Amino acid sequence: MAASCSFRSVVRAPPPPRGLAGARRAVRCCSSAAPTGASTSKLVLEVKERLEREHPGLPTGRSGRDDDEMILWFLKDRKFAVDEAVSKLAKAIKQDPLENEKLCAFLVEKALRNLPMGTDNILGIFDLRGFGVENGDLQFLKFLIDVFYYYYPKRLGEVLFVDAPFVFQPMWQLVKPLLKQYASLVRFCDAETVRKEYFTEETVPPDFRR
Repeated sequence: MAASCSFRSVVRAPPPPRGLAGARRAVRCCSSAAPTGASTSKLVLEVKERLEREHPGLPTGRSGRDDDEMILWFLKDRKFAVDEAVSKLAKAIKQDPLENEKLCAFLVEKALRNLPMGTDNILGIFDLRGFGVENGDLQFLKFLIDVFYYYYPKRLGEVLFVDAPFVFQPMWQLVKPLLKQYASLVRFCDAETVRKEYFTEETVPPDFRR
C-alpha cells in the first residue's frame, strides 16, 4: 500500500508559483540537519506554545499549529531560529503563497518517508468536497505538477480527485493537458471508495473516517 499525500488544505490555497528556482528551494528546504535529543523537543514545544499564544485562531490537528512534525520541518528550514519558524508557520497555515509551496513540499516528502518497504510510489489525494470556483488555483496546480515532473519523476502512483463537484469540470479541462502522461494516473472517485479500496480502518486518514 502506497503512502498517501493529501492536498485538501493546499488545494484551496492561492499561491502563485515562483518558477523552478522557487520550487527547487521548496523541495530542498527540509534538508538541514536537526539538533538531537531533548533540545529538538524543547524547540518544537516552544514554537507550539508561541503559536497557541500569538495565533490562537489558527487551526489545530494535521498540518495545523500543533503538528509536531510540521513544526520541526519549519524549524529545520529556518535553521532552528524560533522567531522565524513561528512567523513562517503562521503564514503557511494562513495560506501565504511562498510558505504554502514549502508546506506542499513538506507533505510530499513526508509521504515519501512513510512509504512501506519495497514501495516506490505515493498516492495523491485531492479532497474536493466543498470545492467552489473561488477555490480554484490553476497557478498552484501548475507549481505542483512541476514539482512532481522535475523533482519526483515516477514517484506518483495514482491521483484521486475525491467527490469533485460539477463546478470543478472546467478547471479539470484546463489542468488535464498540463498533466501530460500523469493524466492517466488520475481517478475521480467518492470518499467511500477511498475508505474501502485504499486504506484499512486503522490507516484511513482522519478526513475520510466516518
